[in-house]
Amino acid sequence: MARFHELTVTDVRKTIRDAVVVTLKPDDPATFDFIQGQYLTFRRDFDGEELRRSYSICSGKQDGVLQVGIKRVDGGAFSTWANEKLAVGDRLEAMPPAGGFFTALDAGNARNYLGFAGGSGITPVLSLIKTTLDTEPKSTFTLVYANKGVNTIMFREELEDLKNSHMGRFNVIHILETDAQEIELFTGLVTEEKCAELFKSWIDIGSIDMAFICGPEPMMLGIAKALRAHGLKHEQIKFELFASAQPGRLKRQAATSETGSAGDAVTISITMDGATRTISASKSLSVLEAARENDIDAPFACKAGVCSTCRCRVLEGEVEMAANHALEDYEVAKGYVLSCQSYALTDTVVVDYDQ
Repeated sequence: MARFHELTVTDVRKTIRDAVVVTLKPDDPATFDFIQGQYLTFRRDFDGEELRRSYSICSGKQDGVLQVGIKRVDGGAFSTWANEKLAVGDRLEAMPPAGGFFTALDAGNARNYLGFAGGSGITPVLSLIKTTLDTEPKSTFTLVYANKGVNTIMFREELEDLKNSHMGRFNVIHILETDAQEIELFTGLVTEEKCAELFKSWIDIGSIDMAFICGPEPMMLGIAKALRAHGLKHEQIKFELFASAQPGRLKRQAATSETGSAGDAVTISITMDGATRTISASKSLSVLEAARENDIDAPFACKAGVCSTCRCRVLEGEVEMAANHALEDYEVAKGYVLSCQSYALTDTVVVDYDQ
């Protein structure tokens, strides 16, 4: 199971006013051998409270360095600290690279890739672009990049450099919400309707082999709907969700005064790092909450069903996932769940974090 390891900050560079690129040197480099499109989960104490935040790797495999992009979020303790105080020589703790926002690459492939990114959603997509163009010299990559305005475009110079060094193989379409552009289609929000217009004249959607989408959920849902309407199959669309409002989903019912009664109790056996512990808990708690309330250091990051850090496998019993924005259908079919979103339906549940 993933554990935290130490890394040293070797460089901190501004990419726009409120975002930095952080270069990291792991104490154990082999542990941080990443796949393009993956992320790192960091932890740090702020005023006695441990915060965990996940940030995507923006470097390509060929770059020979480990870098993450961190955009400041209003009220965000970790992102504000990283943008204002993080310095060369500082030590950070992070879990090894994780996430499935990628597809296998092969030098012999001649594929056409399409990426959609919104704001800081460019960070994992940039890693995908760099690595794909370098690994598959016969493949192409088209990026649709949505931002509020020109001054909010992260990695603008890097993207221009990639265009110049991969002429005819890499194309960028900038969609700006507030800054007017010569072509009216390139102004506004990236919606399902705008995608349909792009597919008419600017993107040969019929030639696309794989699409990647990273950004706010409403934008992603509209883009995915447009892609499916124009012939792409489920397995040809990869998502990386930063945050989820979970529209249409009710919050799990709060525990009542009967919490702890026989009908509400569950026995959970948890295997982690080769050891198994059996605990008793309320069914109103998620598997992750039950584990951590019993001093089991189960892994987690977002607690929103987005990052998959808390993934485990259900071996016995049955659970219900309140939300799932991270696991593929084949993983769920094999019994994998997100423990932060999983609530016991049976009186006994057996889960394994090591598988």
